[in-house]
Amino acid sequence: MFVAIDGDRVAGFASVSSRAHFSGDVDAYIGELVVAEWAEGRGVGRALVQTAEEWASSNGHARLTLETGAANHRALRLYAEAGYEAEDVRLTKQLRPPA
Repeated sequence: MFVAIDGDRVAGFASVSSRAHFSGDVDAYIGELVVAEWAEGRGVGRALVQTAEEWASSNGHARLTLETGAANHRALRLYAEAGYEAEDVRLTKQLRPPA
């Protein structure tokens, strides 16, 4: 877990871990990356991604993966600018109205 602090406030955090695939490969994985609303647009997300990449590299991982929602355009832009590319497609079907 990496935490970005600005003064006495938490500006954001990222959880990063190793994640094994069915193939036997082990990648680094960003499980969550959250930036406080007041800190958006100030480079906090970019810094957290860079810190996660440094951790992954120093722990011998060749790849860093993550997931985000298709409608999260701000996050998609952040990751694209950092060099990430879409690799998988997840399909969903609404079976009943949300509660």
